This record gives sequence, structure tokens and C-alpha cells, in this order.
Amino acid sequence: MPRWKHWTESGSTETGSASLEFITAGLILLVPLVYLVVAISAVQGGALAVEGVARQAARVYVQGADAAEARDRAVRAVEIGLADYGIGRDDAEVRIDCEGGTNGCLTRRSAVTVTVRIRVALPLVPDLLSLRGAASIPLESSATQTVSRFWGAG
Repeated sequence: MPRWKHWTESGSTETGSASLEFITAGLILLVPLVYLVVAISAVQGGALAVEGVARQAARVYVQGADAAEARDRAVRAVEIGLADYGIGRDDAEVRIDCEGGTNGCLTRRSAVTVTVRIRVALPLVPDLLSLRGAASIPLESSATQTVSRFWGAG
């Protein structure tokens, strides 16, 4: 008698639903994993946004003709860069600092540092009881550019 036939005729009383067990265990493990991937993607997108925006704002600031124009250009660069990532301008803080400038930020060979801060809200968190602010991750990036030694010469 073949071995497999003997095993099936042994009167095993175990009957189960493997597909139901697989779906249940799969959902229990899969849903948190999918949320983790979505949350990490949102944070990574915010990190890329804040880093790129700070770098671009510093670059355009040091190319300005005067301090007012340079600040306007930097703010515009921040707005456009954040809009590319779907982040509103109101959600960001921008700070511009100078080092080595005797007559303001735009003096030759002075260093201009632009710092941008944002908060990335975790996905699928409802705005119930204002938890959206608490369930967010703060991100900050700084970029420093040096004003050209030829600034204002032409």
C-alpha cells in the first residue's frame, strides 16, 4: 500500500481553514507594514524638500543685488520648492543669518546661512483634538553660501 494513502486514511481529525488563517495573519502583519512604508515615504519627501529648499534659497540670496531683493528671491525660492513637494509656505519657518559681513549680509566673501524648518504630518492621522500637530515630525536643514568676491563689481 502506498504511504500517502495510508496517511489519509489514518482518521486525522484536524480540519482547518488555512486560507482564513493566512488572510488573518497577513492582514495583521501587512497593514502596519504598509503604514510604515507610507509614513517613511512622507518623512523622506519632507527631508528632501527641506534640504533642497534651504540650498536653493541660499544660492539665490547671495546673487541678489541688494538685501531686500535677495530676501524676496529667497522667500520665493522657498515657496516654489515647498510647493513642488506639496508643502504649504505657512508650514515653514525661514531664517537667514550672516557671518563676516561688515555692511550687511551681501558683502564680498561673507557667508549667508539659510535655515528652513518644517513639520511633516504623519499620514492618516485625523485632526481630532488637534492631534495633527503632535503627530508630526520636525525637520530642519541649513545651507551656507558665500557671497562672491566679485559681488557688486558689475
